[in-house]
Amino acid sequence: MINLDLDTLRTLVVANDLGGYGQAATRLGRTPSAISLQMKKLQASVGATIFRKSGRGVALTEAGEIVLRYARRMLALNDEVLDTVRGASLAGRIRIGVSQDFAETVLPRALSQFTKLYPLVQLEVRIEGNAALVESVSKGEIDLVLVVGHAQRPSAIPLGTIDLVWIAGRDFAPRDEPLPLVVLGPQCVFRKEAIESLDAAGHPWRIAAVSPSLAGLWALGMAGLGVTVRSALGVPRSLVSHKTLFDLPRLGAFPVTLHAAAGMLSPGVERLRDILRDVVVDYLS
Repeated sequence: MINLDLDTLRTLVVANDLGGYGQAATRLGRTPSAISLQMKKLQASVGATIFRKSGRGVALTEAGEIVLRYARRMLALNDEVLDTVRGASLAGRIRIGVSQDFAETVLPRALSQFTKLYPLVQLEVRIEGNAALVESVSKGEIDLVLVVGHAQRPSAIPLGTIDLVWIAGRDFAPRDEPLPLVVLGPQCVFRKEAIESLDAAGHPWRIAAVSPSLAGLWALGMAGLGVTVRSALGVPRSLVSHKTLFDLPRLGAFPVTLHAAAGMLSPGVERLRDILRDVVVDYLS
């Protein structure tokens, strides 16, 4: 009887979820050729073709879909066993930071999963700007951070991309005057993206209001003071959003990245990193 290798099955899941060998290689810290070799060995083990050509990439065959479905179940059971055994006694403290975009969406779901597995671990949560968080993890002040942008950092684990949208109050209507912007501070990457997009299109603008927090930014938008730019995650229902709202210049997308402190990670940090990664990928899919 042939035993399937769980590491290979995990690679299959990651390659499928991220859309290809190259993305999986980046996530897992391997070369695309190493990923390809793993998949060839998996095909030999199951005795069926699990991938087919699809444009420039690959897609799962019917047999591949079956293997993927069982792979998820096997990995979930494997992780559950380890989490149950380890979590019962694991203690300590984990410092985690997330940008404001994920504070009300990704973070609660990820922490809920984690604390059920590791009830004795003390969590210290920081919600700040992207640049400040990445700087903190590079200094060893935080164990793990989830941010938008900063994909060029050596510590970055790319998780996908997130669309940027123009956002305004439901009663807001542009006038024949420079577009009023409501924004965060000068270091905000979304503020810079809004201004650069408007400048490139030759669209006049002005800073109408500045807030130090996302909650304040939403309040300014609801009050009809102007337009802002954020990620498409977590926009309040009382606001409207679109990539080309009011025929404004089309916005791009920013990478979502996970960063861990340098050095050997504790089992708890590793598990929280994996949970965060899975939750983010699910939100972005």
